[in-house]
Amino acid sequence: MAGPDGVILYLKGLTKTFAGHAAVDAIDLEIFEGELFTIVGPSGSGKTTLLRMLAGMEMPTSGDIILRGEKINAIPANRRPTCMVFQSLALFPHKEVGANIEFSLKIRGVDPATRKRRALELMEMLRLPESYYRRAVTQISGGERQRVALARALAFDPEILFFDEPLSALDYKLRKTLEKELKDIHRETKKTFVYITHSLEEAMVMSDRIGVMRSGKLVQIGSPQEIYSTPNSKFVSEFIGDVNVVPVTVTGDRKLTSAEVPGEFRAPPIADGMKDGYLVVRPEFLRFLSEPGDADNHVAGKLYNEYALGSRIQYHVRVGEMTFVLEKLRHEAFQGKLDQDVLIGWDAADSIVVPDR
Repeated sequence: MAGPDGVILYLKGLTKTFAGHAAVDAIDLEIFEGELFTIVGPSGSGKTTLLRMLAGMEMPTSGDIILRGEKINAIPANRRPTCMVFQSLALFPHKEVGANIEFSLKIRGVDPATRKRRALELMEMLRLPESYYRRAVTQISGGERQRVALARALAFDPEILFFDEPLSALDYKLRKTLEKELKDIHRETKKTFVYITHSLEEAMVMSDRIGVMRSGKLVQIGSPQEIYSTPNSKFVSEFIGDVNVVPVTVTGDRKLTSAEVPGEFRAPPIADGMKDGYLVVRPEFLRFLSEPGDADNHVAGKLYNEYALGSRIQYHVRVGEMTFVLEKLRHEAFQGKLDQDVLIGWDAADSIVVPDR
């Protein structure tokens, strides 16, 4: 994505409460035209409630939803230029593929010939054979039904498509295929996609930007690389992928000590006033050392276990009561034995110190 053309959707202080509890708590957010924005968060963080308000299926308790400069809080879902793709897909089981895709066009009074032409165009885009037009949706696979649901959503040319965990019920291989297809379709259609998922890998693969939710708030927004490499808190660092997190105290000369890991560590610049926090190092930045001086920081431990992860191998090294995680490409595999004493380390520039929030 070369860059957003402008803000299409603006949320101002958006809040939804249930029995006095704020499921969504005063969210301010700009979503740019043509981007794929993904919202991730643990169960109960408020991401589905937020999406339902954006789609017009829930009314906000307070705050505004502004689409292209127009406040749309009170506009019902069926009158908004948006569409939702549900986890359940919500296809009509008694209708054929073509009739499902054409449903919104039929409701709007589009003539049969135009409806069919549009359905066949979308089927071609979504790699559905033309012969499926007359096939019952109950006679096609789960992945094909997913494509039908997306074609139906695209049929009436919505300005924004909302996705509520649409791939979560699919098997791993099919999910990975559809992740790439959805990203390709996003690029081809140039539509704005707002996507919810509990899969961090899905979010990293597909998104232009990611918003991380916790307890009804968006606690960090950024590109996948920003969220992964520069998390703003312990929560975000641990939520987005495997990570090594060491509780530390900042000493007077801006070095770090830890009650859990022996030694003194060098770190990149630390925020003014921070006394205690967490040293965060991603597994790919740790390495096995021959000598302590081979890296800015080092610790000694025992090789506890290793796990084959396709093209990568993950190693767990026990250092006292803590386990450090390292990852190497398969062709760079460490030639060691379990329970072997090892020296591991990392450079200061490959770490970050974050607060506990």
